[in-house]
Amino acid sequence: MERLEEARRWLSQALRDLGASLSSLRSGYFEWSCFQAQQAAEKAVKALLYAYGRSTWGHSVVELLDYLRDVVDVPEELYTYARELDRHYIPSRYPNAFESGYPGMYYDRAVAGRAISSAEALINWVRERLRSLGLDV
Repeated sequence: MERLEEARRWLSQALRDLGASLSSLRSGYFEWSCFQAQQAAEKAVKALLYAYGRSTWGHSVVELLDYLRDVVDVPEELYTYARELDRHYIPSRYPNAFESGYPGMYYDRAVAGRAISSAEALINWVRERLRSLGLDV
């Protein structure tokens, strides 16, 4: 059961990151909302990897889903959400990701809303898988 407890720890933090993303959205920090949504999804997928006794390395949600493919069916639509989120891992935080300006100039409510929706879809899928393994989440 140690692997399930580790999964619970990672999912708990994923849910906090999602809450932080929603808070940043409400405060108008759209770039941070996107980054926090990416972090939420990344940690949720890592929770599932831990539950299956798999190693977790990296920050790409797409690649983390790939690590799961040989133990669980990963619906193709999740890759669409993962790609949406992976786009925000670096540009949401670093001014040199853009020709000029800074990240806050390039993010808006609509982009943050899509990121949050993508993270929620991935987290809900992870929760369903964890419940099927007997973890009450």
